[in-house]
Amino acid sequence: MSSVFRLAHLSDVHLGPLPRPRLAELAGKRVTGFLSWQLRRRRAHRAAVLEATVAALAATRPDHWVVTGDLVNISLPGEFERARAWLERLAPPERASAIPGNHDAYVAEAAEAHWPLWRPWMAGVAGPDGFPFLRRVGPLLLVGLSSAVPRPWGDAAGRLGGPQLARLAGRLAEARRAGLCRIVLVHHPPVEGWSPPRKALLDAAELRALLAREGAELVLSGHDHRLEVGALGGPDGPVPVVAAPSASLAASEPDRRGGGLVYTIEPDASGGRFRITAESLRVGPDARVVREPVALPGAAVAALA
Repeated sequence: MSSVFRLAHLSDVHLGPLPRPRLAELAGKRVTGFLSWQLRRRRAHRAAVLEATVAALAATRPDHWVVTGDLVNISLPGEFERARAWLERLAPPERASAIPGNHDAYVAEAAEAHWPLWRPWMAGVAGPDGFPFLRRVGPLLLVGLSSAVPRPWGDAAGRLGGPQLARLAGRLAEARRAGLCRIVLVHHPPVEGWSPPRKALLDAAELRALLAREGAELVLSGHDHRLEVGALGGPDGPVPVVAAPSASLAASEPDRRGGGLVYTIEPDASGGRFRITAESLRVGPDARVVREPVALPGAAVAALA
């Protein structure tokens, strides 16, 4: 393998069309989600945009793919089966990793009943109690979090919870001592102000405090359906945070157009450090893919202890 490592990033895939639900499956929150899909979202999230996004990222020949949640829409059983088939087409488990988003936990039973279908792409994790997962991929340590929890109607917030945060702290510290490039995957962005309160990560302040102590080289998320780039404080300088746009969204606003990102990570000549650069690939109204560099906040070289 080359010393240059390429990581492709997709999020908020929202695979359609919805399977035909049984009447009993539309009880509770699912009924409003079903109506939202039929009246609005099915026209916004398009298979053609997703296919163009995946093809553009595949052309960069990534070494690994990450999908930061929301593969499905209202957590129907058939949606999880279709999502597994999509993951199989995207890449084998040794070349792709996924975490769940809030739509993947739309109802309380989704995690225990259906996340096991995605276990190979979640480093063997079968349910919410197994996060964070760790996956060593070349020079990277992927740290997969789950902020996906069932919420009431009209609420798309996320939560990591104390036990998961405690496990995360120890694993980041161990990886830092090992000199690995730590990339944290979390569906809800932890940057204050990016998401409105009803869609925010409820314990984002706790995650920010943890990263300020332990650090990371990159945080990847999604959820907001727009490209967002920022930074959090870390012990060795800024920790870049990137929220990918929806991979399937057909939108006229430039920051909301469907697409994904590719990150190039390579060891710096000084040793013990990594240079990280990013590029977005977006699908415009004419179906043409536009590639643009993305400036990551802080220094271009991320230092490792």
